Amino acid sequence: MNPFRREPQDLPPSYDASQSISGQPQFQPQTQYQMQAEANPPPYHNWQDAVPDTATFPPPPITGYLQSGTGNASEDDAQRAHDFCDNVPLWLPARPSDVVYSDVQAYDLRPVHPSELHGQVTATARGRWNGHSADRNGDCVVMTQLPMYFPTMDSPFVREQKKIIYFEVRVLAFRAGPAGDDSGISIGFAAQPYPSWRSPGWERGGLGVFSDDGCRFVNDSFGGRDFTTAFRVGETVGIGMEFSLPDNLDVGTDGKKKTCEVEIFFTRNGQRAGGWNLHEEVDADSGGVEGLEGNFDLYGAIGLFGGVDFESCFDPAGWLWRPAE
Repeated sequence: MNPFRREPQDLPPSYDASQSISGQPQFQPQTQYQMQAEANPPPYHNWQDAVPDTATFPPPPITGYLQSGTGNASEDDAQRAHDFCDNVPLWLPARPSDVVYSDVQAYDLRPVHPSELHGQVTATARGRWNGHSADRNGDCVVMTQLPMYFPTMDSPFVREQKKIIYFEVRVLAFRAGPAGDDSGISIGFAAQPYPSWRSPGWERGGLGVFSDDGCRFVNDSFGGRDFTTAFRVGETVGIGMEFSLPDNLDVGTDGKKKTCEVEIFFTRNGQRAGGWNLHEEVDADSGGVEGLEGNFDLYGAIGLFGGVDFESCFDPAGWLWRPAE
C-alpha cells in the first residue's frame, strides 16, 4: 500500500516543519485542528469517558520505493494529511494521573473509532479487540484511547531501565479493497494528533508494517521499504518498540536533545521475524523520526483499508510471543 503516488522531487514534510505553527500557514486550519493544537497537556481520559464499555532480523535495505505495486491512496488525502501535520503540532507529554497510568499498566486499552471507519472495532475483554471494516473502506487508523508509552513515566531516562511496548493482531479475513486494489491491515504506533484517514507510518510521528506487501513505513509518504512478506489470513503478527538508554549517557549535554536508543521488532506467529533501529531511518529522503524517539506519548495504531476482519491483543496473557524474562 502506498500513501499516494509522488514525483521523486516531492519529498515528504519534515518533522521540524510540521511542528512550526508560526508564519503564514498554507491553509486556514479547521476548527477541530485548532482545538487539537490547543489541547496541551494531552486529553488523557479514563476509557469509560472516552469509549463506551462494550464487553465484560535481516538488515533492512538502504533504499525505499516511490510507489507501491499493490495499491495507492489518493493524493488529495495525502495533501490534506500533510497540511494537518504542518499546522497542528504534536501534543507535548504530561504526567498521567494514577488512575490513567494504572489502566494502561493493566492493559485496559480501548479502540477509538475514526469517522472514516465503516465497520466496528469492539473491546471483547480487557486489552482484546475484535474488528472489521466494510468492503472498499478507505484508509483509516484505529488507535488506543490512551498512550502505551508515557515519556514522563516510561522513559529509560526516568526509569533507568528499558521499556518495551508491544501488541499483536490476528488476521481473520481480507475482502474487497478500496478501488479494485488489495485490502489490508497495518500494525504500528503513532504520536498524537495523527490524521485519522492515514495509516500508521505515512505521516510524522508514526511507523507501521503493512499486510499487502510487507513493507515498513516510518514517516514515509513514498512507497515504504522492503521488510517482510505479505501477511496471510490466519496469521498473528506483532510489533514492538524497545526503548533503552544510549551507550553515551552524556547525550543531551551541549544543548543536544536527549534521545533513547529505539529498536523496532516484528513477530509472526509468536516468533521474532526481523526488526530495525529507528535511527537507521534518518537520511536525506526521510521525513525524520522525531515523535518516535521516546520524547512523546505513543499510541497503538492499526491501519485498515478495504474489507478486513481481525482480532488484536494488548494483554501479554494472550500473546503468542513470549518476552524473555
